[in-house]
Order: sequence, then C-alpha cells, then structure tokens
Amino acid sequence: MTLSVILHFFSTFLRCLKTFVSALTSVLAAIQVVTSQKFALQKVVLQKATVIHWLWKGLLVSICISSPFVNANTGVAFVHGTGDSSDALNDYWTRDMVFSVTGGLPDTSKFVVVNCNFDEYAWSNEAGGCLARQISSFIERESISDLVVITHSYGGTVMRWILSNPTWDRRHPVIINATRSVTAIAPSSLGTPLADAVIDGNRFERVLGWILGYRSPAVELQQEDWMAHYNNTLFYGTAGRPALPVTFKSIVGTDVESSPFDSDSYCGGYAYQVALEVTQEWLDNCSDGFIECRSQAGAGTVWFYDVDRTRRREPLSHHQSRRPCFNLDVFLRNDL
Repeated sequence: MTLSVILHFFSTFLRCLKTFVSALTSVLAAIQVVTSQKFALQKVVLQKATVIHWLWKGLLVSICISSPFVNANTGVAFVHGTGDSSDALNDYWTRDMVFSVTGGLPDTSKFVVVNCNFDEYAWSNEAGGCLARQISSFIERESISDLVVITHSYGGTVMRWILSNPTWDRRHPVIINATRSVTAIAPSSLGTPLADAVIDGNRFERVLGWILGYRSPAVELQQEDWMAHYNNTLFYGTAGRPALPVTFKSIVGTDVESSPFDSDSYCGGYAYQVALEVTQEWLDNCSDGFIECRSQAGAGTVWFYDVDRTRRREPLSHHQSRRPCFNLDVFLRNDL
C-alpha cells in the first residue's frame, strides 16, 4: 500500500473515529438522563431523542467505514502526447517507465496505456473520442473507482477537453466521477511558439518532426493564439476560467542539458537532448526544450518544478519527462 493511500485511509479513519466518539458521548448522556430522578416525561422525551440521535450517528459511522475510498479500486492510465500511437507502451513511455510507476498500485495489473491518434484536434473522435473510449472501457472492465491519469505533453490538453466538457460524450462523466487526479507532465496548456514555427513552415519543421509532427491539426491547436482562444471558450482550468472538476497538477520541466561529459545528458537518449537544446534557443529561459514553463504551469496547479525534487536537482527535458530519469518514476509511483 503506497504512502498516499495510507494517508487517505488514515484521514478517513480519523473522521470515522470522530463520529464514533460523538455517538458514544450521546449514549453516555442518555444513560445519565435515564438514571436521574427528574421529571418522568423529560426522561422519556430525552431518551427517545438521544436514541434517535445515536442511531443516526451509527448510520454515519457505517457509511463512513464503508465509504467508496476505503474500498477504492485504484488504477492508472498513461496518456501519450502528440502523434498517432499504436504501441505507446514501448515507443512512447517504455516498459521501464510504466512498470516502475505501476509498482505503486495495490494491484499492479490495474493500468492502461492509451493508444490514440493525437495528431488530431482534442475534440475529434480520433483523439478525445478515442481517449474517452479507452479510459471508460478500462474503468468498467476493471471496476476502477480511484483513477490516476498520467499525461504527457499534448495528452494533457486532450484529457482537459474531457474534463471541461462532461456533456459532450456520455463517457465523460464516467471518467470524471472515477478520477482522483490528473498528473500532467510538461503539458502544452498555453501552447508553444514551436508549433507556430512548424505551421509557418520554416526550418523548425525538419527539426521538430520527430516530436511534434508536421502541420497536423494537433500542431495547429498548440499554437499560442489558438490555445488562448480555446482556453477562453472550450477548456477549463486556466486563469479566469472555471476550475476543472478534478485535481489537475503539472510537473514542469525547466531546462535541457546536453553536455557530452555529463552522464545525465544520456538519460533517455543523447540525440534527443541535443535536438531540444537547439530548439530551446527560441524559447524562454525556462523551458524543457519544447514547451515553456509558463505554458506547462498554465492550467490547474503546479505539483512541482523538476529541479525542486529530482535527483541532484537535474532538469527534465521534454523527452526525459516520459522516461524514468532522475527519480521521476519514483514520484509518480509514490503518488498512486
């Protein structure tokens, strides 16, 4: 049982204990009333009232002890970023990452790795519809009542579409009701200037194809002005907009390191670090090489900035944040 589950259980137990103590106090008060030699009518009325009160408290205790969380069936869903994925377990996240994180589950088989066409708009059937179908099927198949969703990059935007639009699809409320939280790793919540660069057709198109795609609808949506428009109309969770119905917390990548003399530069693959180091030159000082920190922190709340928790305060590039680099997998595992 993980630390977070233990803490939640302990909190629930304390609430139950408080209710029980209150009920016990009522019973003791009833005994005092009954044994006193005051007016008989007062004794009867108070006794009946106290018994009713005690029965009500007992009912609350029963409900508390049998609350859904105490008996929660915890599961986790991994949601990839931009791209048309058919094997995200191996190609996007890697088995090392997924199996390390799911080690924190009470039942390590309760997970799903989503494979959808995230080259499309978040609200399309190929993207948002596919995500809703796969997650809701997982919830129903495994009877999941306590779902943690882990997203990366554009996957956070697609998930936010579902959370922001419960009436769009009958499966959206099923997902919302079962979800404890969404951990959005490096989400493109406010878009990225690099999407504008790709759409403009300049030299970034060749450099970014491996991670972003080529002028796809998803890339269009991740342009900063597009995201500003849709954040104000279709999506919740950003400044000035209604809050999301579940916790949406981001992990923010702040830098890219590509020194060939630093072994940490090789976590996840050195070539990716070099490419992201190049693209970082056209972004703010605080970025993971693909998405600026302000965009990653633009929706929901910030769980943490990489260097505040990672091993040796190492930054997580946009590629490393989907790999078991610098104890990222440990933080995710302990949060289940």
